[in-house]
Amino acid sequence: MKIEKSNSFRRIIKVLILSAFGAFACVSMVCGQSDANEATYKIAVLQYRGGGDWYSNPTSLPNLVEFCNSELGMNIAREVPYVEVSSSDLSLFPFIHMTGHGNVVFSTSEARNLRRYLIAGGFLHISDNYGMDSYVRKEFVKVFPDLEWVEIPFDHSVYHQTFSFDHGLPKIHEHDDLPPRGFGLFHEGRLVCFYDTECDLGDGWEDYQVHRDPESIRVSALQMGANLIQFAMGGEVE
Repeated sequence: MKIEKSNSFRRIIKVLILSAFGAFACVSMVCGQSDANEATYKIAVLQYRGGGDWYSNPTSLPNLVEFCNSELGMNIAREVPYVEVSSSDLSLFPFIHMTGHGNVVFSTSEARNLRRYLIAGGFLHISDNYGMDSYVRKEFVKVFPDLEWVEIPFDHSVYHQTFSFDHGLPKIHEHDDLPPRGFGLFHEGRLVCFYDTECDLGDGWEDYQVHRDPESIRVSALQMGANLIQFAMGGEVE
Protein backbone atom coordinates (compact mmCIF):
# COMPACT_ATOMS: atom_id res chain seq x y z
CA MET A 1 0.00 0.00 0.00
CA LYS A 2 1.51 3.36 -1.00
CA ILE A 3 1.30 5.77 1.91
CA GLU A 4 3.49 8.66 0.73
CA LYS A 5 2.73 11.09 -2.06
CA SER A 6 5.04 13.38 -3.95
CA ASN A 7 6.27 16.56 -2.27
CA SER A 8 4.20 18.76 -4.55
CA PHE A 9 1.06 16.77 -3.89
CA ARG A 10 1.62 16.97 -0.11
CA ARG A 11 2.04 20.74 -0.37
CA ILE A 12 -1.27 21.01 -2.21
CA ILE A 13 -3.00 18.82 0.37
CA LYS A 14 -1.56 20.88 3.21
CA VAL A 15 -2.79 24.14 1.67
CA LEU A 16 -6.25 22.68 1.15
CA ILE A 17 -6.42 21.41 4.75
CA LEU A 18 -5.29 24.70 6.25
CA SER A 19 -7.67 26.64 4.01
CA ALA A 20 -10.56 24.40 5.01
CA PHE A 21 -9.91 24.75 8.71
CA GLY A 22 -9.32 28.46 8.36
CA ALA A 23 -12.85 28.65 7.00
CA PHE A 24 -14.16 26.49 9.85
CA ALA A 25 -12.47 28.78 12.38
CA CYS A 26 -14.32 31.75 10.95
CA VAL A 27 -17.57 30.17 12.04
CA SER A 28 -16.72 30.74 15.69
CA MET A 29 -14.18 33.59 15.49
CA VAL A 30 -14.30 36.89 13.63
CA CYS A 31 -11.76 36.72 10.82
CA GLY A 32 -9.24 39.51 10.39
CA GLN A 33 -9.02 40.52 14.04
CA SER A 34 -5.53 40.83 15.51
CA ASP A 35 -6.33 40.05 19.15
CA ALA A 36 -3.14 38.47 20.50
CA ASN A 37 -5.19 36.37 22.93
CA GLU A 38 -7.41 34.87 20.23
CA ALA A 39 -6.64 31.22 19.59
CA THR A 40 -5.71 30.13 16.09
CA TYR A 41 -6.74 26.50 16.65
CA LYS A 42 -9.07 24.52 18.86
CA ILE A 43 -8.81 20.82 19.65
CA ALA A 44 -11.34 18.49 21.29
CA VAL A 45 -11.94 15.11 22.91
CA LEU A 46 -14.33 12.69 21.20
CA GLN A 47 -17.41 11.65 23.17
CA TYR A 48 -18.78 8.28 22.06
CA ARG A 49 -21.46 5.80 23.12
CA GLY A 50 -21.13 2.22 24.34
CA GLY A 51 -20.21 2.68 27.99
CA GLY A 52 -16.49 3.25 27.51
CA ASP A 53 -14.95 6.01 29.61
CA TRP A 54 -14.37 8.59 26.89
CA TYR A 55 -13.79 11.14 29.66
CA SER A 56 -10.60 9.45 30.89
CA ASN A 57 -7.48 11.53 31.50
CA PRO A 58 -9.13 14.94 32.02
CA THR A 59 -5.81 16.75 32.48
CA SER A 60 -4.14 15.25 29.40
CA LEU A 61 -5.23 17.55 26.61
CA PRO A 62 -4.96 20.81 28.59
CA ASN A 63 -1.37 19.88 29.48
CA LEU A 64 -0.59 18.98 25.87
CA VAL A 65 -2.04 22.30 24.71
CA GLU A 66 0.12 24.16 27.23
CA PHE A 67 3.19 22.27 26.03
CA CYS A 68 2.48 23.00 22.35
CA ASN A 69 1.86 26.67 23.02
CA SER A 70 4.96 27.15 25.16
CA GLU A 71 7.44 24.89 23.33
CA LEU A 72 6.28 25.24 19.72
CA GLY A 73 4.77 28.72 19.81
CA MET A 74 1.38 27.39 18.72
CA ASN A 75 -1.75 29.32 19.59
CA ILE A 76 -4.22 26.61 20.61
CA ALA A 77 -7.25 27.44 22.75
CA ARG A 78 -6.71 26.39 26.36
CA GLU A 79 -10.26 25.13 26.74
CA VAL A 80 -10.59 21.59 25.36
CA PRO A 81 -14.27 20.65 24.92
CA TYR A 82 -15.87 17.26 24.42
CA VAL A 83 -17.55 16.78 21.05
CA GLU A 84 -19.99 13.99 20.21
CA VAL A 85 -19.34 11.72 17.25
CA SER A 86 -22.67 12.77 15.75
CA SER A 87 -22.05 16.52 16.06
CA SER A 88 -21.52 18.85 13.12
CA ASP A 89 -19.08 20.67 15.41
CA LEU A 90 -16.44 18.09 14.52
CA SER A 91 -15.54 20.39 11.65
CA LEU A 92 -14.42 23.11 14.07
CA PHE A 93 -11.47 21.05 15.27
CA PRO A 94 -8.50 20.03 13.08
CA PHE A 95 -7.38 17.61 15.81
CA ILE A 96 -9.60 15.34 17.92
CA HIS A 97 -8.42 12.93 20.61
CA MET A 98 -10.18 9.71 21.59
CA THR A 99 -9.39 7.46 24.56
CA GLY A 100 -10.88 5.05 27.08
CA HIS A 101 -10.66 1.58 28.55
CA GLY A 102 -13.75 -0.18 27.21
CA ASN A 103 -16.61 -0.39 24.79
CA VAL A 104 -17.11 1.90 21.81
CA VAL A 105 -20.25 1.97 19.66
CA PHE A 106 -20.86 4.01 16.52
CA SER A 107 -24.25 4.13 14.87
CA THR A 108 -24.40 4.19 11.09
CA SER A 109 -24.98 7.94 11.07
CA GLU A 110 -22.17 8.56 13.58
CA ALA A 111 -19.75 6.50 11.52
CA ARG A 112 -20.77 8.43 8.43
CA ASN A 113 -20.26 11.75 10.21
CA LEU A 114 -16.81 10.76 11.46
CA ARG A 115 -15.83 9.54 8.01
CA ARG A 116 -16.98 12.84 6.50
CA TYR A 117 -14.90 14.77 9.02
CA LEU A 118 -11.74 12.76 8.34
CA ILE A 119 -12.09 12.87 4.56
CA ALA A 120 -12.60 16.64 4.71
CA GLY A 121 -9.22 17.13 6.36
CA GLY A 122 -9.75 16.31 10.03
CA PHE A 123 -7.37 14.20 12.10
CA LEU A 124 -8.19 11.73 14.87
CA HIS A 125 -5.76 10.43 17.47
CA ILE A 126 -6.85 7.34 19.41
CA SER A 127 -4.95 6.36 22.54
CA ASP A 128 -5.87 2.95 23.94
CA ASN A 129 -5.97 3.41 27.69
CA TYR A 130 -6.06 -0.39 27.83
CA GLY A 131 -9.08 -2.46 26.92
CA MET A 132 -10.54 -0.65 23.92
CA ASP A 133 -8.55 -2.22 21.07
CA SER A 134 -11.08 -4.83 19.97
CA TYR A 135 -13.90 -2.27 20.06
CA VAL A 136 -11.98 0.32 18.08
CA ARG A 137 -11.10 -2.15 15.36
CA LYS A 138 -14.69 -3.39 15.12
CA GLU A 139 -16.33 0.03 15.01
CA PHE A 140 -13.90 1.60 12.55
CA VAL A 141 -14.95 -0.96 9.98
CA LYS A 142 -18.17 1.09 9.93
CA VAL A 143 -16.22 4.31 9.39
CA PHE A 144 -13.90 3.03 6.65
CA PRO A 145 -15.04 -0.41 5.50
CA ASP A 146 -12.57 -0.25 2.63
CA LEU A 147 -9.49 0.55 4.72
CA GLU A 148 -7.25 -1.52 6.95
CA TRP A 149 -5.06 -0.44 9.86
CA VAL A 150 -1.45 -0.08 8.76
CA GLU A 151 1.47 -0.05 11.18
CA ILE A 152 3.21 3.30 10.73
CA PRO A 153 6.86 2.92 9.69
CA PHE A 154 9.35 4.67 11.94
CA ASP A 155 10.53 6.92 9.10
CA HIS A 156 7.04 8.36 8.57
CA SER A 157 6.90 12.11 9.05
CA VAL A 158 4.45 11.87 11.96
CA TYR A 159 7.40 10.64 14.02
CA HIS A 160 9.66 13.43 12.74
CA GLN A 161 8.00 16.77 13.17
CA THR A 162 9.72 19.11 15.65
CA PHE A 163 10.73 16.07 17.70
CA SER A 164 12.19 12.92 16.19
CA PHE A 165 11.31 9.43 17.38
CA ASP A 166 13.59 7.16 15.40
CA HIS A 167 12.19 4.04 17.06
CA GLY A 168 8.53 5.01 16.97
CA LEU A 169 6.30 5.60 19.96
CA PRO A 170 7.76 6.03 23.43
CA LYS A 171 6.66 3.45 26.00
CA ILE A 172 4.63 5.22 28.67
CA HIS A 173 2.89 2.47 30.67
CA GLU A 174 3.12 -1.30 30.73
CA HIS A 175 0.06 -3.29 29.70
CA ASP A 176 0.89 -6.74 28.40
CA ASP A 177 4.67 -6.39 28.38
CA LEU A 178 4.54 -5.66 24.65
CA PRO A 179 6.23 -2.89 22.67
CA PRO A 180 4.25 0.26 21.83
CA ARG A 181 2.79 0.30 18.34
CA GLY A 182 1.35 3.04 16.18
CA PHE A 183 -1.27 2.20 13.56
CA GLY A 184 -2.90 4.42 11.01
CA LEU A 185 -5.74 4.71 8.57
CA PHE A 186 -4.76 6.24 5.24
CA HIS A 187 -7.36 7.77 2.96
CA GLU A 188 -6.06 8.44 -0.55
CA GLY A 189 -2.52 8.45 0.83
CA ARG A 190 -3.19 10.82 3.72
CA LEU A 191 -2.90 9.70 7.34
CA VAL A 192 -6.29 10.58 8.81
CA CYS A 193 -6.17 8.58 12.05
CA PHE A 194 -3.27 7.62 14.31
CA TYR A 195 -3.88 4.89 16.88
CA ASP A 196 -1.44 4.06 19.68
CA THR A 197 -1.62 0.72 21.50
CA GLU A 198 0.54 -0.75 24.27
CA CYS A 199 1.70 2.80 24.83
CA ASP A 200 -0.86 4.87 26.77
CA LEU A 201 0.40 8.08 25.24
CA GLY A 202 -2.43 10.14 26.73
CA ASP A 203 -1.55 8.97 30.25
CA GLY A 204 1.85 10.56 29.80
CA TRP A 205 0.24 13.96 29.31
CA GLU A 206 -1.60 13.88 32.63
CA ASP A 207 -0.65 15.87 35.72
CA TYR A 208 2.35 14.39 37.50
CA GLN A 209 0.25 13.55 40.57
CA VAL A 210 -1.99 11.19 38.58
CA HIS A 211 0.59 8.54 37.65
CA ARG A 212 3.87 9.96 39.05
CA ASP A 213 5.74 9.06 35.89
CA PRO A 214 9.38 10.12 35.65
CA GLU A 215 9.82 13.52 34.04
CA SER A 216 11.67 11.99 31.09
CA ILE A 217 8.65 9.78 30.32
CA ARG A 218 6.23 12.69 30.57
CA VAL A 219 8.38 14.85 28.30
CA SER A 220 8.63 12.08 25.69
CA ALA A 221 4.86 11.66 25.73
CA LEU A 222 4.27 15.39 25.37
CA GLN A 223 6.78 15.64 22.54
CA MET A 224 5.10 12.82 20.61
CA GLY A 225 1.71 14.39 21.26
CA ALA A 226 3.03 17.69 19.96
CA ASN A 227 4.21 15.92 16.80
CA LEU A 228 0.70 14.56 16.28
CA ILE A 229 -0.87 17.99 16.66
CA GLN A 230 1.73 19.62 14.44
CA PHE A 231 1.16 16.96 11.79
CA ALA A 232 -2.61 17.47 12.00
CA MET A 233 -2.24 21.26 11.69
CA GLY A 234 -0.33 20.84 8.45
CA GLY A 235 3.17 21.37 9.82
CA GLU A 236 6.22 20.47 7.77
CA VAL A 237 6.14 16.77 7.16
CA GLU A 238 9.60 16.17 5.70
